Amino acid sequence: MRAKRSLTEQARRAQIVAAAIEVIARDGAAQASFKVIAQEAGLSSTGLISYHFAGKQELVEEVGREILARFGEFVLARTEGIEEPAAVLRGFVEANLEFLRTHRSHASTLVRIKQELAPVALARADQTQLADVLRDGQRSGVMRDFDAHLVAVSILSIRDGLIRQLDLEPDLDLTAAAREFTTLVDLATRKA
Repeated sequence: MRAKRSLTEQARRAQIVAAAIEVIARDGAAQASFKVIAQEAGLSSTGLISYHFAGKQELVEEVGREILARFGEFVLARTEGIEEPAAVLRGFVEANLEFLRTHRSHASTLVRIKQELAPVALARADQTQLADVLRDGQRSGVMRDFDAHLVAVSILSIRDGLIRQLDLEPDLDLTAAAREFTTLVDLATRKA
């Protein structure tokens, strides 16, 4: 019986996180009250959310972790086995745009959380992983000398800008965006 309850609790928790992702993507993090999230999830009471999460901050942190985990798996599946740093970077950029195409709410939610609630840990984890890829490229000699942290911040800012642009322009050509973004990153990082 305990295992069954645990599965039910896990499913309820996942249901709440999924609803929070949709609400934050649609309305923004500030508007994501337990009441609105409960309505989105089809829950009868906000108490069901409070049972699983001590407060909004804990829920938002779980949403961020869920999105980053899903994004990490998505990128890894598209870059696994690639050794050459420039190809890893290209795969990362392309995977970002493909994730945006296939997980639009997740991408939008992550950007909104970073903008509105500024959880430093989310931004830093993203920046650190990308900066490590850039440093590998520099060590291998295929990328020019630059500040890997600042270039990582710049690349992620462009990605986040594309996500915000999708809110303004839902029919944005993501294929063209991926092509231009990949070219821009390549030109900015490759050794002359």
